[in-house]
Amino acid sequence: MYEPYPVPEIAREHKQFRYSSLWAFAKQDLRLLAFFLLIATLIGFGTGYLGPCILFACALFFALQMRSLYLVNDWISNRPYDIPPNLDGIWGALLFNVYRAQRQERIVQAEMVGLIDRAQSSLVALQEAVVLIDENHQIEWWNPAAERLLGFQSLDRGRSLLTILRQPIFIEYFHHIDDAPDGIKMKSSVFEDHYVQVKMTRFGGESRLLVAYDVTRMHNLEQMRKDFVDNISHELRTPLTVLSGYIETFTDQEDINPRWKRAFDQMQSQTRRMNALVNDLLLLSRLENDKSIVKNQIIDMPTLMNQLFDDAQAYNVDYGHTLNLDIDSHCDLIGSDSELASAFTNLITNAIKYTPKGGTVTIGWHDDGEQGILTVQDTGIGIDPKHLPRLTERFYRVDSARSRQTGGTGLGLAIVKHVLMQHNAHLEIESKENQGSLFKVIFPKERLYKML
Repeated sequence: MYEPYPVPEIAREHKQFRYSSLWAFAKQDLRLLAFFLLIATLIGFGTGYLGPCILFACALFFALQMRSLYLVNDWISNRPYDIPPNLDGIWGALLFNVYRAQRQERIVQAEMVGLIDRAQSSLVALQEAVVLIDENHQIEWWNPAAERLLGFQSLDRGRSLLTILRQPIFIEYFHHIDDAPDGIKMKSSVFEDHYVQVKMTRFGGESRLLVAYDVTRMHNLEQMRKDFVDNISHELRTPLTVLSGYIETFTDQEDINPRWKRAFDQMQSQTRRMNALVNDLLLLSRLENDKSIVKNQIIDMPTLMNQLFDDAQAYNVDYGHTLNLDIDSHCDLIGSDSELASAFTNLITNAIKYTPKGGTVTIGWHDDGEQGILTVQDTGIGIDPKHLPRLTERFYRVDSARSRQTGGTGLGLAIVKHVLMQHNAHLEIESKENQGSLFKVIFPKERLYKML
């Protein structure tokens, strides 16, 4: 632990200065000058050399002042941390004030160094890696956890961070940290089959603070969950297909007992719901695991919007809503037409399902020169704002009973979220209970394509 500078006690002769005014110090010099002049006057009258005696007294007083000035300068220049010389008068006051200010500064400095030392000790004790990078991207400091997680060595001080962490995903993140506010997950360069979450924060201009921690266990658990969902979904498809076929066969028989027909109708309805759930799970799994789908197709948005509108009208037959289509943008989109069509369809069918009969649903495509915006607005039952942050979670339902009645799987908005993430887009939701909802899909400028 850092030991602060020793702070010596001030000389006893200077303690009286603490509560004295400057005039009290000046009077000491004036009394000394008056004493010299009195002695010089008496000697001058006795010898007949009054003028030279007074001149000599003034010169002696000036010489003493110069000596005090020399002692002050010598102390400040050569011995600033020692006790100041014991001087009277103005120079003594000056020495005391300088020494007191210097002592207070050293106490504050010692406290700050102690605080920094405690903060550094805390960072050293952390299990998370902490790295300081200067404005030239060179490494200034790191804690021991950075050596374990990121492979830093003592010779790395002063090296560029990008010469140590050379993974393409990290280099891309380093140059565009604002695009990933939660950081990135990448493979460890030290341990095989290990993963670390890395997050960087700017401070003091272009300097950066890097924090990294091991997320291997979380990654493995997440992968196990994905594998389980994927496998169980595939395994369910075959028995569901068999059940659905037999139920449909029995339901189509004309001589079936009405009581059995009602039971078979309910079984068929639930089987369809299970099929929809399995299909959504498989689609979500594919979106998470298969990144090979081309995302650079040029999508003719007026054509896609009209297609979505036609599909919505067909779906709307049982609901009787008023459907509106509003297109005021000449921009097309760059992405995967099948994935985006699936995401947009989810939003539109949700708006139709959760709007009481006879409502209004408006589908729009707009741009403001910087962003492309697809909107789906309804006059439905709305959503309490407290539920909005969790709407895109898997199986999250505002009202489970209402979801069962509409046949929802609880995965629609999760699918939308994953599709948008792969297109650098995001979803904004505005809603209040009994006042309808507005869903906005916002695409960045680089995803817009405008014919010249």
